[in-house]
Amino acid sequence: MAFLSKKSDDREKETYMKMSPRVVLLYLLITVFCIVVITPLVIVFSSSLREPANQASPLLLFRQFSSSSYVRAFTQMNYPATLLNSFMTTGLAVVVIVFIATMAAWPIGRIKTKYAKFFYYFFISGLIIPSQMVIVPIAQTFHRLNIPNTRFTPVIMFITCSLPFSVFLFSGFVKSVPAEIEESAYIDGASLWERFSLVVLPLLKPATVSVVITQGMWIWNDYFYPMVFISKQSQYSLPVAMLQFLGDKENPAQWNVLFAACVLCALPLIVIFMFLQKQFINGIAAGAVKG
Repeated sequence: MAFLSKKSDDREKETYMKMSPRVVLLYLLITVFCIVVITPLVIVFSSSLREPANQASPLLLFRQFSSSSYVRAFTQMNYPATLLNSFMTTGLAVVVIVFIATMAAWPIGRIKTKYAKFFYYFFISGLIIPSQMVIVPIAQTFHRLNIPNTRFTPVIMFITCSLPFSVFLFSGFVKSVPAEIEESAYIDGASLWERFSLVVLPLLKPATVSVVITQGMWIWNDYFYPMVFISKQSQYSLPVAMLQFLGDKENPAQWNVLFAACVLCALPLIVIFMFLQKQFINGIAAGAVKG
Protein backbone atom coordinates (compact mmCIF):
# COMPACT_ATOMS: atom_id res chain seq x y z
CA MET A 1 0.00 0.00 0.00
CA ALA A 2 2.86 2.36 0.81
CA PHE A 3 4.44 1.54 -2.55
CA LEU A 4 1.20 2.32 -4.40
CA SER A 5 0.76 5.56 -2.46
CA LYS A 6 4.32 6.64 -3.26
CA LYS A 7 3.81 5.74 -6.92
CA SER A 8 0.61 7.80 -7.04
CA ASP A 9 2.39 10.79 -5.49
CA ASP A 10 5.19 10.47 -8.04
CA ARG A 11 2.64 10.51 -10.86
CA GLU A 12 0.98 13.63 -9.50
CA LYS A 13 4.33 15.39 -9.25
CA GLU A 14 5.23 14.29 -12.76
CA THR A 15 1.88 15.56 -14.11
CA TYR A 16 2.37 18.86 -12.30
CA MET A 17 5.87 19.26 -13.73
CA LYS A 18 4.60 18.54 -17.25
CA MET A 19 1.93 21.24 -17.21
CA SER A 20 2.07 23.08 -20.48
CA PRO A 21 2.29 26.87 -20.66
CA ARG A 22 -1.23 26.89 -22.08
CA VAL A 23 -2.60 25.17 -18.96
CA VAL A 24 -0.66 27.54 -16.70
CA LEU A 25 -2.03 30.52 -18.62
CA LEU A 26 -5.56 29.11 -18.32
CA TYR A 27 -5.24 28.75 -14.55
CA LEU A 28 -3.83 32.25 -14.34
CA LEU A 29 -6.75 33.70 -16.32
CA ILE A 30 -9.25 31.84 -14.12
CA THR A 31 -7.53 33.20 -11.00
CA VAL A 32 -7.62 36.76 -12.34
CA PHE A 33 -11.28 36.37 -13.30
CA CYS A 34 -12.18 35.13 -9.81
CA ILE A 35 -10.34 38.05 -8.22
CA VAL A 36 -12.13 40.54 -10.49
CA VAL A 37 -15.52 39.03 -9.61
CA ILE A 38 -14.95 38.63 -5.88
CA THR A 39 -13.27 41.99 -5.18
CA PRO A 40 -16.43 44.15 -5.62
CA LEU A 41 -18.38 41.76 -3.40
CA VAL A 42 -15.75 42.03 -0.67
CA ILE A 43 -15.79 45.84 -0.93
CA VAL A 44 -19.59 45.91 -0.67
CA PHE A 45 -19.63 43.64 2.38
CA SER A 46 -16.81 45.56 4.04
CA SER A 47 -18.53 48.91 3.48
CA SER A 48 -21.84 47.55 4.77
CA LEU A 49 -20.20 46.86 8.14
CA ARG A 50 -19.39 50.56 8.65
CA GLU A 51 -21.50 53.19 10.32
CA PRO A 52 -23.58 55.31 7.90
CA ALA A 53 -21.48 58.41 8.63
CA ASN A 54 -18.19 56.65 7.90
CA GLN A 55 -17.42 57.72 4.32
CA ALA A 56 -13.77 56.68 4.27
CA SER A 57 -12.31 55.05 1.19
CA PRO A 58 -14.08 51.75 0.46
CA LEU A 59 -10.71 50.21 -0.37
CA LEU A 60 -9.87 50.28 3.35
CA LEU A 61 -11.33 46.88 4.02
CA PHE A 62 -12.80 45.78 7.34
CA ARG A 63 -11.60 48.78 9.34
CA GLN A 64 -14.89 48.91 11.24
CA PHE A 65 -17.48 46.35 12.29
CA SER A 66 -20.86 47.91 13.00
CA SER A 67 -24.42 46.75 12.42
CA SER A 68 -25.91 50.26 12.35
CA SER A 69 -26.06 50.32 8.52
CA TYR A 70 -27.98 47.05 8.53
CA VAL A 71 -30.35 48.31 11.20
CA ARG A 72 -31.10 51.47 9.23
CA ALA A 73 -31.51 49.56 5.95
CA PHE A 74 -33.77 46.99 7.63
CA THR A 75 -35.94 49.73 9.13
CA GLN A 76 -36.16 52.16 6.23
CA MET A 77 -36.83 49.42 3.66
CA ASN A 78 -39.50 47.86 5.87
CA TYR A 79 -37.62 44.67 5.12
CA PRO A 80 -40.20 42.04 6.20
CA ALA A 81 -42.93 43.59 4.03
CA THR A 82 -40.71 44.12 0.98
CA LEU A 83 -39.29 40.63 1.36
CA LEU A 84 -42.82 39.22 1.38
CA ASN A 85 -43.68 41.27 -1.73
CA SER A 86 -40.63 39.89 -3.56
CA PHE A 87 -41.49 36.31 -2.59
CA MET A 88 -45.11 36.74 -3.67
CA THR A 89 -44.36 38.28 -7.07
CA THR A 90 -41.46 35.95 -7.86
CA GLY A 91 -43.26 32.81 -6.71
CA LEU A 92 -46.49 33.60 -8.54
CA ALA A 93 -44.68 34.54 -11.74
CA VAL A 94 -42.49 31.43 -11.76
CA VAL A 95 -45.42 29.08 -11.12
CA VAL A 96 -47.48 30.57 -13.95
CA ILE A 97 -44.46 30.59 -16.30
CA VAL A 98 -43.77 26.89 -15.72
CA PHE A 99 -47.46 25.98 -16.07
CA ILE A 100 -48.03 27.88 -19.34
CA ALA A 101 -44.63 27.11 -20.89
CA THR A 102 -44.90 23.36 -20.34
CA MET A 103 -48.42 23.23 -21.75
CA ALA A 104 -47.31 25.24 -24.80
CA ALA A 105 -44.06 23.35 -25.37
CA TRP A 106 -45.68 19.89 -25.18
CA PRO A 107 -47.73 20.11 -28.40
CA ILE A 108 -45.03 22.20 -30.11
CA GLY A 109 -42.48 19.47 -29.45
CA ARG A 110 -44.79 16.61 -30.38
CA ILE A 111 -46.87 17.75 -33.36
CA LYS A 112 -44.97 17.64 -36.66
CA THR A 113 -46.94 20.16 -38.67
CA LYS A 114 -46.34 23.63 -40.05
CA TYR A 115 -48.66 25.07 -37.42
CA ALA A 116 -46.45 23.73 -34.64
CA LYS A 117 -43.41 25.30 -36.30
CA PHE A 118 -45.29 28.57 -36.66
CA PHE A 119 -46.12 28.71 -32.95
CA TYR A 120 -42.57 27.69 -32.10
CA TYR A 121 -41.11 30.61 -34.07
CA PHE A 122 -43.90 32.83 -32.74
CA PHE A 123 -42.71 32.26 -29.19
CA ILE A 124 -39.04 32.47 -30.16
CA SER A 125 -39.61 35.85 -31.82
CA GLY A 126 -40.27 37.25 -28.35
CA LEU A 127 -36.53 36.92 -27.65
CA ILE A 128 -35.70 39.45 -30.35
CA ILE A 129 -37.57 42.55 -29.17
CA PRO A 130 -36.73 43.86 -25.68
CA SER A 131 -39.87 44.64 -23.72
CA GLN A 132 -38.34 47.89 -22.48
CA MET A 133 -38.68 49.29 -26.01
CA VAL A 134 -42.48 49.00 -25.92
CA ILE A 135 -43.03 49.83 -22.26
CA VAL A 136 -44.86 53.10 -23.07
CA PRO A 137 -47.66 51.55 -25.20
CA ILE A 138 -47.91 48.67 -22.72
CA ALA A 139 -48.38 51.09 -19.83
CA GLN A 140 -51.01 52.98 -21.82
CA THR A 141 -52.82 49.72 -22.59
CA PHE A 142 -52.85 48.79 -18.91
CA HIS A 143 -54.29 52.21 -18.10
CA ARG A 144 -57.06 51.87 -20.69
CA LEU A 145 -57.93 48.40 -19.42
CA ASN A 146 -58.20 49.85 -15.89
CA ILE A 147 -55.58 47.47 -14.55
CA PRO A 148 -54.61 48.83 -11.11
CA ASN A 149 -50.98 49.45 -10.16
CA THR A 150 -50.46 46.82 -7.47
CA ARG A 151 -47.68 44.44 -6.52
CA PHE A 152 -49.13 41.89 -8.95
CA THR A 153 -49.16 44.13 -12.03
CA PRO A 154 -45.46 43.52 -12.84
CA VAL A 155 -46.19 39.78 -12.76
CA ILE A 156 -47.95 40.18 -16.12
CA MET A 157 -44.75 41.56 -17.63
CA PHE A 158 -42.59 38.95 -15.94
CA ILE A 159 -44.70 36.15 -17.39
CA THR A 160 -44.83 37.51 -20.94
CA CYS A 161 -41.09 38.29 -20.98
CA SER A 162 -40.13 34.85 -19.65
CA LEU A 163 -42.37 32.71 -21.86
CA PRO A 164 -40.25 32.85 -25.06
CA PHE A 165 -37.12 31.47 -23.43
CA SER A 166 -39.08 29.01 -21.28
CA VAL A 167 -41.01 27.59 -24.23
CA PHE A 168 -37.77 27.32 -26.19
CA LEU A 169 -36.11 25.35 -23.38
CA PHE A 170 -39.10 23.11 -22.60
CA SER A 171 -39.75 22.26 -26.26
CA GLY A 172 -36.17 21.00 -26.57
CA PHE A 173 -36.69 18.72 -23.59
CA VAL A 174 -40.06 17.49 -24.88
CA LYS A 175 -38.40 16.36 -28.11
CA SER A 176 -35.91 14.32 -26.08
CA VAL A 177 -38.69 12.45 -24.24
CA PRO A 178 -39.60 9.21 -26.09
CA ALA A 179 -43.12 9.34 -27.50
CA GLU A 180 -43.55 5.64 -26.73
CA ILE A 181 -43.93 6.47 -23.03
CA GLU A 182 -46.98 8.62 -23.76
CA GLU A 183 -48.36 5.99 -26.15
CA SER A 184 -48.13 3.37 -23.40
CA ALA A 185 -50.04 5.62 -21.03
CA TYR A 186 -52.66 6.26 -23.74
CA ILE A 187 -53.12 2.52 -24.26
CA ASP A 188 -53.56 2.10 -20.49
CA GLY A 189 -56.46 4.55 -20.65
CA ALA A 190 -54.79 7.74 -19.42
CA SER A 191 -56.53 10.94 -20.41
CA LEU A 192 -54.82 13.91 -22.04
CA TRP A 193 -54.37 15.70 -18.72
CA GLU A 194 -53.12 12.54 -17.00
CA ARG A 195 -50.54 11.95 -19.73
CA PHE A 196 -49.32 15.52 -19.35
CA SER A 197 -49.31 15.77 -15.55
CA LEU A 198 -48.27 12.21 -14.65
CA VAL A 199 -45.98 11.27 -17.55
CA VAL A 200 -44.57 14.29 -19.36
CA LEU A 201 -44.28 16.86 -16.58
CA PRO A 202 -42.16 14.69 -14.20
CA LEU A 203 -39.74 13.98 -17.06
CA LEU A 204 -39.29 17.73 -17.57
CA LYS A 205 -37.89 18.23 -14.07
CA PRO A 206 -34.36 19.26 -15.25
CA ALA A 207 -35.87 21.88 -17.57
CA THR A 208 -38.23 23.04 -14.83
CA VAL A 209 -35.33 23.56 -12.45
CA SER A 210 -33.44 25.49 -15.14
CA VAL A 211 -36.43 27.76 -15.78
CA VAL A 212 -37.03 28.35 -12.07
CA ILE A 213 -33.39 29.32 -11.57
CA THR A 214 -32.88 31.53 -14.62
CA GLN A 215 -36.24 33.27 -14.63
CA GLY A 216 -36.66 33.37 -10.86
CA MET A 217 -33.34 35.14 -10.34
CA TRP A 218 -33.96 37.90 -12.87
CA ILE A 219 -37.51 38.42 -11.61
CA TRP A 220 -36.23 38.68 -8.03
CA ASN A 221 -33.52 41.19 -9.01
CA ASP A 222 -35.57 43.21 -11.50
CA TYR A 223 -36.50 46.72 -10.44
CA PHE A 224 -37.64 48.20 -13.77
CA TYR A 225 -41.17 46.76 -13.97
CA PRO A 226 -41.99 47.17 -10.25
CA MET A 227 -40.74 50.75 -10.46
CA VAL A 228 -43.00 51.45 -13.47
CA PHE A 229 -46.17 49.63 -12.45
CA ILE A 230 -46.23 49.89 -8.64
CA SER A 231 -47.38 53.20 -7.20
CA LYS A 232 -47.58 52.44 -3.46
CA GLN A 233 -44.37 52.28 -1.48
CA SER A 234 -45.79 49.60 0.81
CA GLN A 235 -45.96 47.23 -2.18
CA TYR A 236 -42.39 47.73 -3.41
CA SER A 237 -40.12 44.77 -3.94
CA LEU A 238 -36.59 44.66 -2.51
CA PRO A 239 -34.72 46.13 -5.53
CA VAL A 240 -37.08 49.11 -5.72
CA ALA A 241 -36.91 49.69 -1.97
CA MET A 242 -33.13 49.98 -2.24
CA LEU A 243 -33.38 52.97 -4.58
CA GLN A 244 -34.29 55.29 -1.72
CA PHE A 245 -30.69 55.12 -0.50
CA LEU A 246 -29.25 56.50 -3.74
CA GLY A 247 -30.13 60.03 -2.67
CA ASP A 248 -30.39 63.15 -4.81
CA LYS A 249 -28.83 66.61 -5.09
CA GLU A 250 -30.01 67.67 -1.65
CA ASN A 251 -29.56 64.35 0.14
CA PRO A 252 -26.30 62.56 -0.71
CA ALA A 253 -26.26 58.83 -1.27
CA GLN A 254 -26.05 56.66 1.83
CA TRP A 255 -23.54 54.23 0.39
CA ASN A 256 -22.93 52.15 3.49
CA VAL A 257 -26.66 51.73 4.04
CA LEU A 258 -27.15 50.98 0.34
CA PHE A 259 -24.49 48.26 0.49
CA ALA A 260 -26.18 46.80 3.57
CA ALA A 261 -29.48 46.81 1.69
CA CYS A 262 -27.79 44.99 -1.21
CA VAL A 263 -26.58 42.28 1.17
CA LEU A 264 -30.06 41.96 2.68
CA CYS A 265 -31.55 41.67 -0.82
CA ALA A 266 -29.13 38.92 -1.82
CA LEU A 267 -29.33 37.07 1.50
CA PRO A 268 -32.53 35.07 0.71
CA LEU A 269 -31.03 33.85 -2.59
CA ILE A 270 -27.83 32.84 -0.81
CA VAL A 271 -29.78 30.87 1.81
CA ILE A 272 -31.89 29.15 -0.86
CA PHE A 273 -28.76 28.28 -2.84
CA MET A 274 -27.14 26.77 0.27
CA PHE A 275 -30.04 24.34 0.72
CA LEU A 276 -30.67 23.62 -2.98
CA GLN A 277 -27.11 23.76 -4.30
CA LYS A 278 -27.23 20.31 -5.92
CA GLN A 279 -30.51 21.04 -7.72
CA PHE A 280 -29.20 24.42 -8.90
CA ILE A 281 -26.05 22.95 -10.42
CA ASN A 282 -27.87 20.01 -12.04
CA GLY A 283 -30.54 22.33 -13.45
CA ILE A 284 -28.02 24.75 -14.94
CA ALA A 285 -25.97 21.88 -16.40
CA ALA A 286 -29.08 20.27 -17.89
CA GLY A 287 -30.22 23.57 -19.37
CA ALA A 288 -26.80 24.13 -20.94
CA VAL A 289 -26.83 20.66 -22.53
CA LYS A 290 -30.41 20.60 -23.80
CA GLY A 291 -30.85 24.32 -24.46
